[in-house]
Amino acid sequence: MNAAAGVVPIGWLELALATGFILATGALSLRLGLRLEKDLAIAAARTYAQLLALGFVLRWVFDVNAWWLVVGLLALMVAAAARVILKRAPDAPKGLFGTSAFAVALTGFTVTFAVTGLVVRVQPWYDARYVIPIGGMVLGNSMTGIALAIERTFADLDARAEEMLALTALGATRWEAAAPSVRAALRAGLIPTIAAMSAAGIVFIPGMMTGQILAGADPLEATKYQIVVMLMVSAATAIGAVTAVMLSYGRRFTADGVYLEKGFREDAR
Repeated sequence: MNAAAGVVPIGWLELALATGFILATGALSLRLGLRLEKDLAIAAARTYAQLLALGFVLRWVFDVNAWWLVVGLLALMVAAAARVILKRAPDAPKGLFGTSAFAVALTGFTVTFAVTGLVVRVQPWYDARYVIPIGGMVLGNSMTGIALAIERTFADLDARAEEMLALTALGATRWEAAAPSVRAALRAGLIPTIAAMSAAGIVFIPGMMTGQILAGADPLEATKYQIVVMLMVSAATAIGAVTAVMLSYGRRFTADGVYLEKGFREDAR
């Protein structure tokens, strides 16, 4: 098939050959005693299973192309993202699933439909071929930023435990005591996105742009789409991280504003 006419198909044999990359990585791990062979095998198996399942599901979703199905799939993705966030922040207090889900949903739905409705101008507004891929990129990147920001917030608060106790004992509000940790966490959550934006087009060719070029799109048009993606990811990460951290940091304090040391708080999840 001519590459200019669309995506060059990859057969099952070619897909199996690509598995050689992970086998080589496993051999390297075995040779160096890294003990990552089992993890690599499980990760590769999950990659095959999850992405192939996604491919079949998206075929069906694209054929049906109903608004309720698109919104429902995005909602499932939000719930899954919230669970991943909690797993990546084991020291966070209990009861943050709702907060995480709200932060992911807020940024996911707002940014996704702002891009598809105002920038790409998709018709109809729920066109699955546009909404699902863009929503997936928004949710995936915001999930990473939110998880990093939440994990860093509570790790930094615990590292400053004595200072926090002193500040609250002297009458500082929860925000006054926690603000340095919150700011440091939000910076940590946004730095990867900023670094990716700075390196795009120089150090690497981003994924969406690469995919469109491989599919035969004009490189300049692919570039425009990628710029939109990078900007929306930046906004989604910032909105999600700020929302999640601002709604959750106060759980490390009592109702009276006293910082909770490890011995006086409920066990982490």
